[in-house]
Order: sequence, then C-alpha cells, then structure tokens
Amino acid sequence: MLSKNQIKRIQSLARKKGRRDEGCFIAEGHKLVEDTWAAFECDTLLATRRWIDAHARAFDRPAQEVTEQEMAKVSQLTTPTDVMAIYRIPRYRLDVEALRQELVLALDTVQDPGNLGTIVRLADWFGIRHIVCSPETADLYNPKVVQATMGALARVRLYYTPLADFLGSMDRTTVYGTFLDGVDLYRSTLTPRGVIVMGNEGNGISPELEPYIGSRLYIPSYPAGQPTSESLNVAMAAAITCAEFRRRQIVS
Repeated sequence: MLSKNQIKRIQSLARKKGRRDEGCFIAEGHKLVEDTWAAFECDTLLATRRWIDAHARAFDRPAQEVTEQEMAKVSQLTTPTDVMAIYRIPRYRLDVEALRQELVLALDTVQDPGNLGTIVRLADWFGIRHIVCSPETADLYNPKVVQATMGALARVRLYYTPLADFLGSMDRTTVYGTFLDGVDLYRSTLTPRGVIVMGNEGNGISPELEPYIGSRLYIPSYPAGQPTSESLNVAMAAAITCAEFRRRQIVS
C-alpha cells in the first residue's frame, strides 16, 4: 500500500522541480523497466501482484506491491501499466576531449518531449552515444520523453550546457548544422567524427550559434523545385542526417 506521502512524492516527479528536488525520475511499463534496469540505480520498484507473480524473479530487488487503483494515482500514462521504476537521476561529466573523437548530436532548444525522446532513440539506433543540449532543451527525464525513448536513454548520455561554449571548444570544420539555405546534404563532405547541430522546432538554429558551424547542410526535397512542406520535423531531419553520416562510413 502506498502512503499519502509516497503518492505525493511520486506525483511530483511529473514536474521538473520535483525531479530536481528528489533527484529521481520514473519509468513505466515492463519493457521500459526491463530495458533500463541495468543502467540506473533503482530507488523504488512498484508493481501489481500480477506483475510480481510473472516477472519479479528476473529483477534483483523486491517490488513494493500496489493495487491497480494505487498505480493509477501515480501513473503518468493514460492507461497505467503493472510496473513502475523510480530511478535515481545519474550525473554525467561532459568530457569535451573524448567527444572530439566521436560523432555527437547537439540540440538547440528542442522543446517538444516527443521530439527529444525520438532523437534519443534514433541516436541509439545510429550508434551516437552522446547528445549535448542547450539548457532550454526539454528535460530528458520528463515522463513523456522517457516513454518516447523506448529505453534508449539507458545507452545515450545527455548533457545540458550552453552550446556556444561547447561548440567553441570543437573544431569548427567538423561542426555541421541543418539549414534551409545550406548545401545539399548528399553532395557535402561529411566526416566520421564531429557535431551535428539540430535547431528549435519553430526557429531553427539560433543566430548566435551560426558562427561556430563550419558546414551548413540542407536536406533537399524531391523532386527539386516542386512545392512542398516548408520544413521537416526536427526529429525526422535528425534521422535523415544521421543516416547519411553513417552511410558514408559504411561505403567509404
């Protein structure tokens, strides 16, 4: 049974302030909990009797049994699941020197939780293990973001820091950004290491970051010159760009 204080605490994790104060975030659903279990320190594991009977033996700590009604009170999902893990938020140190040796994503004020979660998921797919975010970017541990990652946050690390400082410490010739007035992505020289900057959903990359970007990339529509949508969703654009970077590594 959950106490009133426990319910209040868990409900507070839906808000950024609550997560910051408690140092915790939530993951809901068997698949998500299973995929993230080894990556994070578990504070509390809540589960219904049905889940405990079916799965508890596969986990290395006992679950606190709750009723379906109690789970519904603390769940952030429209349809509550049978299990919820409350994890401690990890603290990662940004190692700029190490990141110079890898392909990295940088997100400039990507504010939609669904977009951020999808970008984390596609970064995992393309073997990108580090994403550097502006402080204004959505919080990775927002429950909507956590769900959208489909467990990829267990393998991709995010860092929140002023992007001008970070990009200023990188080799400008290997910093790429997506623009509507850039050079065709498929005709551009792409390096296996570097930073791919993706901009805000409505405003794109901030003007103050443009001086740090050595290559302006454009994802062409098809066929050229035909009326089409004004731009691509940022997560979709990130997927296309990352795919082309990785394709070059395969065929080179």
